[in-house]
Amino acid sequence: MKLALAQTKPVTGNISANIIAHEQFILNAVADGADAIFFSELSLTGYEPALVEVLAIAPTDARLKLFQELSNQHTINIAVGAPLKTQAGIIISLLIFQPGQPMLVYGKQYLHPDEEPWFVPGNNLAPISINDCRVGLAICYELAVEEHFNTMMPAKPDVYIASVAKFSKGIEPSYKRLAAIASTGLYALFVNAVGKADNGLCAGGSAVWNRKGELLAKLDDVHGGLLIFDTVTELITK
Repeated sequence: MKLALAQTKPVTGNISANIIAHEQFILNAVADGADAIFFSELSLTGYEPALVEVLAIAPTDARLKLFQELSNQHTINIAVGAPLKTQAGIIISLLIFQPGQPMLVYGKQYLHPDEEPWFVPGNNLAPISINDCRVGLAICYELAVEEHFNTMMPAKPDVYIASVAKFSKGIEPSYKRLAAIASTGLYALFVNAVGKADNGLCAGGSAVWNRKGELLAKLDDVHGGLLIFDTVTELITK
């Protein structure tokens, strides 16, 4: 199975422009034979907690239909990041589109204290199935929460993917954590953005670790790009 990580440079608050960029990343991933593509935390809006009251979208937002259409047409699984309106409040979500299936919502359950004024906890999904491969998900701060990983492990995921918005100071501890996770016997993937976010800069570094905890490849800290990992051959395409 080929998994694509899309390291985007979101335009702050411009959902329409970000959707256009997402579509191009998806089409590029399709051209490279990817079975699934994952985007960074809040990729559709940029990571801007103070703006979420304005930027949050509803699950029925018509702009999301494009992702389902792309999923159906190209038989690709797509996970995009968005602030999502729920009855309880706004959650940080990964919206997951699978061919011919209803949209799934992975909600960030473990919030960083800095996020609590703006968001409410969501509901984690169990690992999702993609071509008989079990993919466990995490959003940013959840990567550092031991309980999050321990709760997931009984489902025996084959792959662990962290969708994040990390500044430069967060890269090294994230890499160490993902190497440790991978060394338990599963592939670990990390997808970050680049560019402005929450009065700082996201530092990219989207990366893949093998089941021994060895770093196989990473992107740089300033450019957008696509990293595609084949779980069968362990080959990387950039």
